[in-house]
Amino acid sequence: MQHHHRISLIGAPTDIGAGARGASMGPEALRVARIAAVLHSHGLEVIDRGNLSGPGNPWQGPLHGYRHLPEVVAWNQRVHEAVHAELAAGRLPIMLGGDHCLGIGSISAVARHCRETGKKLRVLWLDAHADFNTAELTPSGNIHGMPVAVLCGHGPQALVEIGGQVPAIDSDVVRQIGIRSVDPGEKRFVHEQGLEVFDMRYIDEMGMRHTMEQALMGLDEHTHLHVSFDVDFLDPEIAPGVGTTVPGGPTYREAQLCMEMIADTGRLGSLDVVELNPALDVRNKTALLAVDLIESLFGKSTLMRKS
Repeated sequence: MQHHHRISLIGAPTDIGAGARGASMGPEALRVARIAAVLHSHGLEVIDRGNLSGPGNPWQGPLHGYRHLPEVVAWNQRVHEAVHAELAAGRLPIMLGGDHCLGIGSISAVARHCRETGKKLRVLWLDAHADFNTAELTPSGNIHGMPVAVLCGHGPQALVEIGGQVPAIDSDVVRQIGIRSVDPGEKRFVHEQGLEVFDMRYIDEMGMRHTMEQALMGLDEHTHLHVSFDVDFLDPEIAPGVGTTVPGGPTYREAQLCMEMIADTGRLGSLDVVELNPALDVRNKTALLAVDLIESLFGKSTLMRKS
């Protein structure tokens, strides 16, 4: 069973960092898929804090390599404050996105909490993309392609400073899983920065079990485990409701194993669920699948094992 029984849902309904509209509807789609009731059915206390509010999406082109930078900063400051408040109260925050730029606010808050409580941090980044772009490298200027770089200190001052410390995290706390789409300049930068990446070829060759054993290695009772779950991590055949589909992602069974192995550690302390775009979905099936996988993260076992 998880060591955290008190969960807070925090909606961040914006697509401010994305290249397609619609991730702003993600929180409601997850609620429609009964995320609160499903977690509650496992004996967890769930409080839905409702949605944060922030600036609308002006839908403009990039300025100095960044699209919508002031609005992205405003949203991430609000996410940071909300996530940090839940952690400080001893609760487990689930940030319902919104696009993945919001991971900047969320993970900087987790890192700050870890500094304040003397804990080590491990971040699992489940994603088809490395999200390690900079203004110099990005083809688009969309900030949802930059959060890991920003968290590691590479990006505009207003964003890298949100957590009160630059860099918010060291690259060696991150394990990226499921990666299969990286821009050429971004690839060089990832290698330079020493990010640990378990891409789809690694998963295909070594299997999800070995991949997760590697990604979770070294966790102890002093480690706070944060999972940043971009729904485009999943194969688009099973999860069409995302703006940036990349073929060849984990299957349903691989994704279940990934989540169950995270649950088995008992260390999960915070979660992002991002990039769900119900405008591109089919009968909310991607949201239902996401909730099913989140249920596994919190200990729903699909297996007939004696506990």
